[in-house]
Amino acid sequence: QVQLVESGGGLVQPGGSLRLSCAASGFTLGDYVIGWFRQAPGKERERVSCISESGAGMYYASSVKGRFTISRDNAKNTAYLQMNSLKPEDTAVYYCAADRYGTCAMNYDMPYWGKGTLVTVSS
Repeated sequence: QVQLVESGGGLVQPGGSLRLSCAASGFTLGDYVIGWFRQAPGKERERVSCISESGAGMYYASSVKGRFTISRDNAKNTAYLQMNSLKPEDTAVYYCAADRYGTCAMNYDMPYWGKGTLVTVSS
């Protein structure tokens, strides 16, 4: 059974940092493209970042470029999203998603999703 579990969310002050993790079970994460998405209250879901199977290809939304870093450790079956210089507008539920035959070249609905972790940026 394919399962993704996010962790690492919480309350942080503006300018702070968090690292989100996406732990995979039931499949080999290294065979899958991984995406990070977020959804703030009352807003549409936004693709934040994406990483190819090997880690060589990456995508970042313009709103997070230079502040967020996506990575993966295929040996640990885990992907990460390091978030620095956090802003109140980064407040959202963050989801990781996976697709075995996916691509980071476009935004689309990946087949496997975690349940999300809440990030709140507030003083």
